[in-house]
Formats: sequence, C-alpha cells, structure tokens
Amino acid sequence: MHPASSLSGPSAPWEPADAPTRRDTEHRVSRRDAVRLTAWGALAAAGALLVGCAPEPRADTSPGDRAPDPAPAPESDAPSAPQEAPMLLLASLAQSDAVAIIDPSVSDAEAVQLVTVGAAPWGVGVAGDGRTGYAATAEGLAVIDLGAASRTALVPFLHPANRVEFGEYRPGGLGLAVSPDGNRVYVAVTPGDGAYALEVFDTRVGEFVGSVPVGLRPFDVVVAPDGTWAATIDHDGFTVTVVDAAALVPTSHTVAPFGTEGGLASWEKPHYGAVDAAGAILLPYQGRVVVKLDPRTGETAALTSTADSHAHGTALAGDVLMTVGTGAFGNAQSGPNLSLLRVTGAGAGEERVVPLDVPHETVAVWRDAEGAEFAAVAGGNTRNEGWDGITLVSLDSLETRALPVAGYPQALVSYARS
Repeated sequence: MHPASSLSGPSAPWEPADAPTRRDTEHRVSRRDAVRLTAWGALAAAGALLVGCAPEPRADTSPGDRAPDPAPAPESDAPSAPQEAPMLLLASLAQSDAVAIIDPSVSDAEAVQLVTVGAAPWGVGVAGDGRTGYAATAEGLAVIDLGAASRTALVPFLHPANRVEFGEYRPGGLGLAVSPDGNRVYVAVTPGDGAYALEVFDTRVGEFVGSVPVGLRPFDVVVAPDGTWAATIDHDGFTVTVVDAAALVPTSHTVAPFGTEGGLASWEKPHYGAVDAAGAILLPYQGRVVVKLDPRTGETAALTSTADSHAHGTALAGDVLMTVGTGAFGNAQSGPNLSLLRVTGAGAGEERVVPLDVPHETVAVWRDAEGAEFAAVAGGNTRNEGWDGITLVSLDSLETRALPVAGYPQALVSYARS
C-alpha cells in the first residue's frame, strides 16, 4: 500500500498550446508547485497538531453519573437508495490470445475470467448495455458475449494483417472505440505494409462497412459524446485524425507541443486521448503538459502537468484526468507514476502524483459497490517493461492494490455489469 508522493497546487489555467514547451519554463512551474506543496504540508501539520492538542472526553465509569442511553431512532419506511450496478473490467491480454473479464471486488483467485478471442489483442471496448464486448486482435475483430464469457464472432478486417505476430509493432487491429449508441465499432488497423486505416464495423449487420486512411501507428481511438466523429491518436505522425461519422471524411490535426524534431525517434509524441463532456480531446505529453484539442477546428489550449513522466494511457474520472507515466524518456525525467490532474472547475490544475513500481500502459476508472472510485492501471506496458497484472489506486486515499492477471493486460475499459 503506497501513499501519493506529491500534491501540487493549481497551476496556470488553460493557455495556448505552444506556451509550456521549454524546459526552463517547466522548472519554474515545478518550483512554484513545490512551494505550494510545502505550504500544503505546513497546513496539514498544523491541523494535525490542533487535533492532537484537543482534550479527549473524560472517561466516567460511575454508573450513577452516566447519561441515559438515547431512545432508539424510529425505523423509516422510506426505500433505501438503489445500489449502483456492479462494475467490471475488460482487459486485452497482449501476450496471449485472450481477454480477461476482471471483478476486483472479489478475491484475487476468483477475480479473473478468460475469454479466447484471437492472437495478440490490443484495443477493447464495451457496448453501453454492458452485454457485448469487442477486441481488436491480430486476426480480426472479436465480438464477445460478456455474460456468457464467450466469443461469438471473429470478423476479418478489410485490411487483414499480412502475418500474425505479438508485440508493439505487430500488424492487425490497434486502438478501438464503440460509438455511444452501440451501432458502430471503430478499429484502427494496419496490414503491416506501412499503411493505416480506421475501419468501421456496423454492429447491426455484423460487418465492416467502411474504411478511412489515418496517420502513423494509431495507438488509440476515441469518439464524440454525440457520435458525430471518431478520431485516431496517431503516435508516429504527431497527429490526430478526426473522421466525420456520416461522410467518413478524415481531417488531420498536428498536435506537437514540443515540436516534431526527431521524427520517429522522438519521445514527445501522442499515445492516447480522452474526450471530455464538451467533446474536446485531451492529450497528455511527457507528464509536462495536457493539450486540449477542438476536433472540429483544430484549435488547442494547454494545461501544465508536473508528473514529468513519459505519458501513455489516459482517461477521465469526472473532472480528473488520470494519466499513466511510464518513466524518464525524452524530456521527461521522473519514474513511472500515475497523474491525477483536475482539468475543469475552480481547482483546475490541482494534481496528485502516485508513484508506480514499474511502467504500466492504460487506465480506466472502476467503482466498487459502495461507490468508491479507483484508477485501474493495466500493467502490460508496450515496451515489455510492465508486469502481469493491474494496479488499483484509490482516488480517495491513493492507496494501491496489486491484482495479478496473467497474459500481460495492455488495454482495459470498465463497464457496468448488465
């Protein structure tokens, strides 16, 4: 169980995306936040001192002086508040041919159920009703009956892989996202010849019905809250390709807050994105900045992060952006961690950073039966430096729990059990 290592105060509000790109600027931000951290610690210590100095109630053991017990409260006929539907996790097991349905609420020995889907699964998604899951594999799109824990179909891609392999550079399906109405699954695909496409699967007919060229190595796919567009996060192209859902016309936006120097060898490239309620795409870079992209206009703004760790997976938990930092690469200088950065509201810029033992890959929010929220962080880092399991981080106490999951869980999403 590990507490967070740091807590930073509010940084500057969203600024033009080209503002926080220089290392000297970042050092000034870090020192300013360190002062806030010191002030926070001083206030916390003072609060603890006041609590420690408060007198305890006098223990009175005399039966004659003891106040009578209060009358029992009358029973209420009001119905109890309905409990939220239990949440599960669906994770791709990148070094196997399976996905895992994970229930973190039970013991480790009972928490994982495997479903064979196809070789080297990458992206996963779940329809809104929680009944059907999808996995992008090296062999095609797997359709999963989550209740029965079984694959119901394996649909070949329009651009099938020219070989079946495992690992970060294998051809086949990559990022994946399900439309809000559940009628479409968008899958980023490469056949292994240097071309990349976003393929559109129609869940009503069980077939791929369209394909659009996109940028280089689309690690992730995201969709608009209203379903009007889908977008690929093009890792090696420094781009985000936005595809109009009706016309299937792509528009490419370059998003490179640290420039494009270094090309394919650069570490300062996008990996994953998250979409906020207003439809903006949030893109973390290097644990130093989060870029907010308007997918229609290409306009950007930026919010400083102090996590200082090479950013991979990201997801929203309310107004807090959870981002997986994988370590010191490029201009990032800190070790593996999880950033919890408030991106909206009066506290925008407040950030908590939780150290992780090894690099992880993706993150999703998981909620237990009592409503407590956790960051579920998949250990299957694409550079093969992770571990066979997920790490659960309490968003309240920041304590962690390691849950073993064999097969190297790489991508994961949460869903309400139907």
